[in-house]
Amino acid sequence: MENTTWLTMSDGQEIFVREWVKNEGEPIAILQLAHGMAEHIERYELFGQFLLEHGIFLIGNDHRGHGQTGERMNAIGFFAEENGFERVTEDLKEVNEYIHKKYPNIPIYLMGHSMGSFLVRRFVQRFQSGVDGVILSGTGGNPGISGKLAKILAKSQMKKRGKKAESHLLSKLVFGSNNKKVKGAKTEYDWLTRDEAEVGKYCNDPYCGFVGTSTFFYDLMHGLELIHKDSEVKKGNKDLPFYVFSGEHDPIGHDTKGVMQVVNQLKANGIKDVTYTFYPEGRHEMLNELNKDEVMEDIYRWLSEKIIK
Repeated sequence: MENTTWLTMSDGQEIFVREWVKNEGEPIAILQLAHGMAEHIERYELFGQFLLEHGIFLIGNDHRGHGQTGERMNAIGFFAEENGFERVTEDLKEVNEYIHKKYPNIPIYLMGHSMGSFLVRRFVQRFQSGVDGVILSGTGGNPGISGKLAKILAKSQMKKRGKKAESHLLSKLVFGSNNKKVKGAKTEYDWLTRDEAEVGKYCNDPYCGFVGTSTFFYDLMHGLELIHKDSEVKKGNKDLPFYVFSGEHDPIGHDTKGVMQVVNQLKANGIKDVTYTFYPEGRHEMLNELNKDEVMEDIYRWLSEKIIK
């Protein structure tokens, strides 16, 4: 069954939480999910039902500025007045604590897609407990100088146009080239998946595809800068297993190059158990790809191996 609830965070902000759970019996594990940018938790319905069939509960929230949380804030595409990336990471921790209280002694794994994967990477750098393993979907590497330039531009736009003004310029700079390698693209979102029906759903979803504020882009670039520092990566629990997967044609991961940068950095900083999978022809949203069944089975296989251990 599906439950929804609103959790009040330590700063008073209410966060929308969706739970795919069963009332009878205990799960073998719980997967906490952090969704990506310009989407929301309810898009993971199929994945939630799949996990339920395998005895795993899925619980996730709409981030600040996204979905029903953003609607209640009256601030779509905006994290927070100050330190937004860190604040949204803290929200994940508070949701994690809620899950632990509700389901004590059940292993909890943390998964993040795209922007959610950046938040998850920050979570394990900041918090030494709370999860038994990590799954990263559609992650990306260090944007380097382009990220620093985007951060400077975002700061300038915040001053000129206000903290909550949409930034079409930054949106174009960050995402404008994502469709470049897609032949015969019919929409600006064809880079998400080869499945045209799924692209259509995204285009028609009022909670998807919005333009972020200049503050949001500043927070995102600041977060990307942070999570790629070796000094921060070193803070993570070295025994935490990681499963990283991506489409071979995912522009966010620079066609696997950026993803391999992440994998290698994790290993170089002492993370002992890092597994990764790249799917041929796959684009950004592997859970919405033509071979999504294979992707879900691979996630379940990895989870079940870790749960048994």
